[in-house]
Amino acid sequence: MDGKIEFAFIMDHLREEREQGITIDTAHTFFHTEKRAYIIIDAPGHVEFVKNMLTGASQAEAALLIVDANEGVGKQTRRHANLVSMLGLTQIIVVINKMDIVNYEEIYFNRLKEEVHKFLNSVNLDPDFYIPISALKGDNVARHSENMKWYKSMTVLESLDSLVNEVPPEDKGLIFPIQDVYKISGKRIAVGRIEAGTLYSGMEVRILPGGGRTTVKSIEKFNESTDNAVAGESIGVMTNDPVFLERGNVLCSEEKELAIDDKISSSLIWLSKKAFTKGEKIGLRLATQETKVDISEIKERIDSSSLKILEKNASSIDNLEIGEVEIKTKKPLVFTKFNAVKEMGRFVLVRGNDVVAGGIIT
Repeated sequence: MDGKIEFAFIMDHLREEREQGITIDTAHTFFHTEKRAYIIIDAPGHVEFVKNMLTGASQAEAALLIVDANEGVGKQTRRHANLVSMLGLTQIIVVINKMDIVNYEEIYFNRLKEEVHKFLNSVNLDPDFYIPISALKGDNVARHSENMKWYKSMTVLESLDSLVNEVPPEDKGLIFPIQDVYKISGKRIAVGRIEAGTLYSGMEVRILPGGGRTTVKSIEKFNESTDNAVAGESIGVMTNDPVFLERGNVLCSEEKELAIDDKISSSLIWLSKKAFTKGEKIGLRLATQETKVDISEIKERIDSSSLKILEKNASSIDNLEIGEVEIKTKKPLVFTKFNAVKEMGRFVLVRGNDVVAGGIIT
């Protein structure tokens, strides 16, 4: 044994990942600095696992885009950058790894930095930092590298600490999608997770999409007595009035009027190897809402790695292509734009139980 540690194995837990040297599924790790606690989501880079990459990236507040100093900006790096842009992530740190392979030379870093910067600007991304590292021995990761004394800016860890937390969702108006309604001891309790805002006993709320009003009688938490709850909490709610609530309804506060419509404009990425053809009825899931939809117009289909427009007014979308589309839903949906409240502005399309596309409302 040579005593070396394979650091990739810290995040790559699956046997297949370790044997093949690729990340297949997302993995989470936790750490903290003096400033804040972090959750790092390790997302797959391989083209076959873009769906898993999107699952991880959609939960993030910032992105670390890793570029191989030896290979440069490849097709998959471009695709991931496009998807990061599509997901609305604005805090980006570009990490140019494996500087040891190019002898830690500044000229290679500057050349690659210029190439990456030019491409990212073309997809409306403006990274906060470009950092040369060698992850093998930790150069410029948590401490400055003796091998790259020409680099004077922040380490990866310092750059993370400089980022800004998102506005806490509890500071926004109430959005509470109902997941289900339970009948317990004669009481009807609507359950779900608060996606934004604060809910409290006595609060008047609107019921969407119908538009009715009711007042919160009580908030139910498991083995806990409380009269309020905030974004991120999963709770139950009883109302004063005998109103009919069901899965897919959304409770909201007066100051946070959500959009209600049976037409949405969106950007989506097609994830199935079987192409979509106009005229096919398909399922849409948004928060707890589900309905059948028709993609009434495919304005453009786009190569997700180069962003080249492949066709305007298209009739189909193929695997890993981005579509700028208009969607007609069978029943009205309650939603926001993606950048307002993520959970209410993103959706998946399904065939049966298979997720075949992910999209954001624009």
